[in-house]
Parts: sequence; C-alpha cells; structure tokens
Amino acid sequence: MNKLWVAGAAALSTALIAAGCGGGGDTTVTESNTPGGAQQVVIQSSGGSFNPAQIYKDVSPGVVTIISVFDSSGTAILGGSGGNSAGQGSGFVVDKDGDIVTNAHVVTSGGRLNGGGSPHEAKQVFVEFGDRDRVPAEIVGFDADADVALIKVDPDGIDLEPVALSSRSAFAVGEPVAAIGSPFGETQSLSVGVISAVNRTVEGLTNFGIDNAIQTDASINPGNSGGPLLDAEGEVIGINEQIASSSGSNSGVGFAIPVTSVRYSLDQLRSGGKVEYAFLGVTSESLYPQLADHLGIDTDSGALISDVVSGSPADKAGLKGSTGESTFQLQHVKTGGDVVIAVDGKPVFQNNDLSELIALHKPGDTVKLDVIRDGQHATVDVTLGSRPADVQG
Repeated sequence: MNKLWVAGAAALSTALIAAGCGGGGDTTVTESNTPGGAQQVVIQSSGGSFNPAQIYKDVSPGVVTIISVFDSSGTAILGGSGGNSAGQGSGFVVDKDGDIVTNAHVVTSGGRLNGGGSPHEAKQVFVEFGDRDRVPAEIVGFDADADVALIKVDPDGIDLEPVALSSRSAFAVGEPVAAIGSPFGETQSLSVGVISAVNRTVEGLTNFGIDNAIQTDASINPGNSGGPLLDAEGEVIGINEQIASSSGSNSGVGFAIPVTSVRYSLDQLRSGGKVEYAFLGVTSESLYPQLADHLGIDTDSGALISDVVSGSPADKAGLKGSTGESTFQLQHVKTGGDVVIAVDGKPVFQNNDLSELIALHKPGDTVKLDVIRDGQHATVDVTLGSRPADVQG
C-alpha cells in the first residue's frame, strides 16, 4: 500500500536516506463551468512549446536549497521529525527584498506530517543559492494549515532572481510541468512531467486537509519539498509538497500545494506573520445520486453533514449533524444530518466544494447556507469564526 511522504527532509551526509518528501511557449488558458459543476480548462498554445531547458535557465537562479537546524548541536543530518536535528528542502525567491517561500514542514518540526504535536520553528535556517552562497535566514511566519512558510534573507550583496507566481486558478490534466529543487541533496535538479490530476485533497500539518492540490508525475523525491512546480511559462503553479510511495521515493504520484493557497498565505504572512482562515465547524461527506436515493434525500449532490463541532459557528447557527448510521456500497455513512447544497447561492456538488466556498471568506463574514433538512429546504445564516489553532495531530 502506498504511503504519503513529505518531500522536505533529505540527508546531508554521505549516506543519503529517504525519510520524507521534504519561460516556455505562448500559452492561453480558458476556463468554463460544465453543467455538472466541474471546471473545464482548455490549454491553447500559439506557436510556442514546452521548453524545459529554457524554463530551467530562467527560473533556477531563483530556486534555493534550505537547511533547517532543530537543536543547538546540529550534528544529526536528517530533518524535522522523529528527534532528528536537521533537514533539507527547497524554496524559491519571490521578491528582491529577500523573501523566500517554502513548505512549513521544511522549517518546522512537529505536525501531522512531521511526527505529531504542534509545529515548532527550527532554531536556525540557512539558504544556499545556485552560486553556492550560503546565508542565514529568519522565519517570518508559517501557515501550518496550507503547509506554506515565508523566510527572509538579508538582500545586501546577493543577486536575487525572483520567480513569478502564476495568477491562474485552474489547471488542465495533461498540461506539461517542470519541478526544480534539491532531491536527496542534489541541488538545482530539474524534472518534468504532466499534471496527472487536479482538485486533490492532501494531508497537511494540521487536522484540516489541503484542498485543490495538483497531482503530477514529475519526479519528486525527499528534498524537493518547498520547490516550485512550474507551467510552460515558467511561472509557479504550486509548491511541491509530498509523494504517495511505498518506499519514500518517487513513484510518479506527487502533490503540490496550489498557487491559489500560496498567494493567500503569502499575503498574510507578509503583513503579520500569521494566517487566519474562516471556520464553519462541520465534517461532511459527498452525496451522490445512488447514495441520495438510498437515503431518500431529494437532491443528487451536496455535502452531507456527519458531525458538528460543539460550540462552533455551525453549532451556534443550529446546523444538524448525523442521527444514525447506514452502510451502502461498502461505505459507512452517518445519516440524518443536514445536506448543504449551496453557499451564498453557489452550488455545493461535493464535500470539497463546501470547504472551498467557506475558504473564500474571512472570519466574521456571514454566509447563507441552503440546506435540506428532514426532506425540507431551508436557509441558515452562519457567522464564520476563526479556524482553531489547537487541531494539530
């Protein structure tokens, strides 16, 4: 069975040990909504082509290797979890002021992906550039929910080459991509592939999943975490974060945090070093036509609420969780809860849609949920709270 490995920690000694996944053509992207609610993305090239060599030439000067030290000795060389004292990952420069983006798990220990407990910052962080300059960095802040961190180096005397963040929010399966990073400590390494799937949900450092992750078959290995996943334009569409593997090495199933999440985190980390998310306070599962028919629910899709967190905004607004249980098509289902079919009029087709629509808001916003309760349609106004910090696994 495959296991998820973070791509951040890579060995820095002579014995490399895998312990975690720590400019091309002229391309036009067209987005549209299909009747089923899925987003269709069409990639059109105008006389250009995917050119990995050019992408590498343009982008690699802005990609860095990050070394994090987790105790005062720094004698052990493997990173970030299980009592190890140092680790290595990747990152990329985002401006001339010395700001560098990476994964939170590259510069922290703890969290679900790093052995459990609340994440804690590394005691020391160093950044190595492609020209072999190695300088200290400070951790400005990190977003454990999205596994994104912002670190900063003193820009004086350093030739900083920022890497552009894509403004896109949708990506096509089959679209060519390139990854640059430091797998197994091999700095400035390029791998290429395609987007294998979109809209994946992957595990992060907290009990909240990371939505809209990009799946790729570009080779990602320990040490790649925090490095950029790039499109044909050489722009960042994601941060390489973890792999599904039975061995801890590349098996063609890698995942990247989408650039939409990166931009959301980066804006708040720059302004205050802390990221806040709107919080509803429910767990739910996707409703599909056959399950809805089995449960006698008058809708083909939606998010069926299974549990409501006590004292949460959902609880205060009167949303109802499950009252019973059932088994259908080998699936254990909690039944009797409200079914959310829309948020502020925007349809909820499946479980992830609910969390994504809530994530578009800020704490304190009021949203209107359209629900089906006991066979009747109703609307519920919910004032969203802030996602609690004490949910690290």
